[in-house]
Amino acid sequence: MAIRLKKYSFRFAEELFNSRLAEKSEIEQILYTSCADCSQLNRKTFNKILNELFLDKGWQGQPRVSPNMEAYSKFDFQKGRIAVEIQFGHASYLGTDLLKFQMASYSNLNLIDFGVYVVTTKAMQKFLTDRYGHNWHGSLHFEKVEKYLPYFKSAIQVPIYVIGIDV
Repeated sequence: MAIRLKKYSFRFAEELFNSRLAEKSEIEQILYTSCADCSQLNRKTFNKILNELFLDKGWQGQPRVSPNMEAYSKFDFQKGRIAVEIQFGHASYLGTDLLKFQMASYSNLNLIDFGVYVVTTKAMQKFLTDRYGHNWHGSLHFEKVEKYLPYFKSAIQVPIYVIGIDV
């Protein structure tokens, strides 16, 4: 079974990301490496594997969206001016995650240039459920992000690069 990555560029995020090819390649390699043993990829373990891989590559784990605020909002990872959110949880988290990117962007706190949003595809969720019995019911998926992100265009000005882990 081959893993592939689906991609969606919101507000020219791909062009920005292509100017940072080292980080782009690093993230893609982390995602491919995380899927080496799909039998372990329930939501909790998948997050744990990705956490270890990102930290091993020098990404800051759980940085605050705003270092000057005592808010609980944190990104999953950040390196330089790139923030990464991994979302294997319920679809209702989409809006909150997008607002974190917006808050930290140039239009507000000026801490990031763009965000990278990592989710699985419907096909990947179905594969992990059917083949290994993992529960992915209700999880956000790439197709939903791709469909709904354009509706946020007036509220979200920060570029966001969406990656869907697919089979």
